Amino acid sequence: MRERTLVKDLAARQDGPVTLGGWVEKLRDQKRIQFVILRDESGDVQVTYPRPQVDGNPVEDDALAATISGLTNGSFVWVTGRLVHDERVKLGGLEIQLENLEVVTLADPETPIADDTSIDKRLDWRFLDLRRSEMNLVFRIQTTIEHAWREYWAENDFVEIHSPKLMSSPSESNAELFKLEYFETVAYLAQSPQFYKQMAMMAGFGRIFEIGPVFRADPSFTSRHATEFVSVDIEVSWIESHEDIMAIQEQLMVRAISAVKEKHGAEILERFGVDVVVPTVPFPRIPLAEAMDIVAARGHEITRGGDMDPEGERQIAAHVAETLGHEFVFLTDYPAKVRPFYHMRHEHDQNLTKSYDLIWRGTEITTGAQREHRLDVLTEQVKQKGLEPEGLQTYLDYFKFGAPAHGGFGMGLLRVIMLLLHQPNIREVGYLFRGPNRLEP
Repeated sequence: MRERTLVKDLAARQDGPVTLGGWVEKLRDQKRIQFVILRDESGDVQVTYPRPQVDGNPVEDDALAATISGLTNGSFVWVTGRLVHDERVKLGGLEIQLENLEVVTLADPETPIADDTSIDKRLDWRFLDLRRSEMNLVFRIQTTIEHAWREYWAENDFVEIHSPKLMSSPSESNAELFKLEYFETVAYLAQSPQFYKQMAMMAGFGRIFEIGPVFRADPSFTSRHATEFVSVDIEVSWIESHEDIMAIQEQLMVRAISAVKEKHGAEILERFGVDVVVPTVPFPRIPLAEAMDIVAARGHEITRGGDMDPEGERQIAAHVAETLGHEFVFLTDYPAKVRPFYHMRHEHDQNLTKSYDLIWRGTEITTGAQREHRLDVLTEQVKQKGLEPEGLQTYLDYFKFGAPAHGGFGMGLLRVIMLLLHQPNIREVGYLFRGPNRLEP
């Protein structure tokens, strides 16, 4: 394998020979000098080739000049030349004085998308859209976030699990399930790893996490919904209440955002115009009933019946930003009627659950709760939701042989990245989007 230098490493190198591999971002084919803007996965650099001259005119049969003239935007090439540090060069103060160029593949000259192409069209040609430096940054940020979380989990004795995505029965509700043929029977795509996370608690794992796909047969076309998305989940034993889970989530968010700011902050400001703000802890906490009163006082009526709607989330976030100067807020103590059967109820009020949603800049990114670990209480709550215990027998069996007090959360990874970068849509920050009308590419 030939030695290849990345653009990002050029600044630290001394002037001299260098070999790069990338694609042609722009070509300026002038009479006396040719310019190629070469891009790789780490950045852009200017490549120059002064055409050989005879009596002030370019040599017509120069093979290298002819190769450059035949390049198209997007073509992949090897470039060999001399690195020169020159502060006059606008693009990073660096230049490659070309000695040889090898065409790996020529691109079709008619590109199907441009910078102003709609998101739906860009999704049709996502592999081209992902060549943009902004998109490359998005996925480096995603990598940094997940790495920061994994560091925290490793430091705090969490165990990673990979739960199955094919299930024999619903995990939460029949309404949002994808059903498929499975040999002589049927299976469902998991809409949550919830049951398997709790199984790990009864298995004595203590603390677990999972980053993996989940599936929701939800015909929503909003900016924050998808039919397949990446869920970030934890479950923890020996907790006192959902407050313990909220404290862990605060630490995770601060760890990730701090890592992003340190590693990518300057580039995010340059590419997205966003100054990354590391939140202070603790995050504000507001009981849902109080939050609804605040939202109502701001002129928005919530008609969902016990749950916060998207406009309500935006209004309560605005209130917290104005009064407390914080981008995050925990909404707590949701009514049992809008929460799953496995959420634990408050001792002093059986109509309320020990649960929360985390709102970031007006959008919910997480639902968390303490789980009900007492089998008799859990079975009764199943019945109260109109479900048959027999249909959940495998799950209920987890609790027959001892269960610790436990809780956890599920968080949407793309919502975190979308809000961090102030983007309008999760489609902008995901690799390949899946929605009610999109299964390709």
